[in-house]
Amino acid sequence: MTAWSDWPLIHDAAFYAVAVPAVLMMGLSKSGFLGGFGSLAVPLMALVIPVPQAAAIMLPLLLVMDATGLQQLWRHCDRGLLRWLLPAGLLGTVVGTLLFGVLSAATVAGVVGALTLLFLAQRLVFPPRADHPPPPKPLGFALGIASGFTSFVAHAGSPPFNAYVLPLRLQPLTYAATASVFFAAVNLSKWIPYAWLGLIDVTNMATALVLMPLAPVGVWLGVWATKRIDPSWFYRGLHRHGADRCETALRRAEVARVYFAGFST
Repeated sequence: MTAWSDWPLIHDAAFYAVAVPAVLMMGLSKSGFLGGFGSLAVPLMALVIPVPQAAAIMLPLLLVMDATGLQQLWRHCDRGLLRWLLPAGLLGTVVGTLLFGVLSAATVAGVVGALTLLFLAQRLVFPPRADHPPPPKPLGFALGIASGFTSFVAHAGSPPFNAYVLPLRLQPLTYAATASVFFAAVNLSKWIPYAWLGLIDVTNMATALVLMPLAPVGVWLGVWATKRIDPSWFYRGLHRHGADRCETALRRAEVARVYFAGFST
């Protein structure tokens, strides 16, 4: 009988101490509930393993989360919005593939961190208001490309996606469904480039398999909450005010600092 220690996967307890909450956090984000917090999952895992490995381990888990979310939410998505936002996201994954192979890991990490902090600052300084007009489509296309890029390199596509979609003030279920379809297509498009870049290996896939039972749990909990929460509370959770928002931004900045260092290892 093969001993557990002989299995080709990560055995470090510190990894699972951060990976378990990271997977649950990503699942909640995939459902549309606590939308932006999924972008913290890979940086959290990068506290103990290199960022590219963290992204590779998370990819199969995202496939399960996407399938769970689509089963629950598909019929509620905004097809008109996806018709032009999704091509932009797929173009962003092409940009991510090219930059992954051309730029250094530290440079790519710096770009992702800078974009994330930029969108956090934008939401803090210029919070959306009900009387503001919808953002223009060219801006949405540009943010769709940015979302596809940051999703490719670190599964952190929510900040640019939310920067455009949240001001549209969709119903919570419509927002959650649209985000679910968008990121399901983007994540599916990553498999061949990830394999080409050498990120799909036995150790990463075996570790993902161990974490797999957790993948749908966060999605189920998030879908349950999204279907029942009042829209005003839903958007209040996505647009924090005052000290709470400052504290969140500072925590993300600290994680991003560690994230940059982890990518260069």
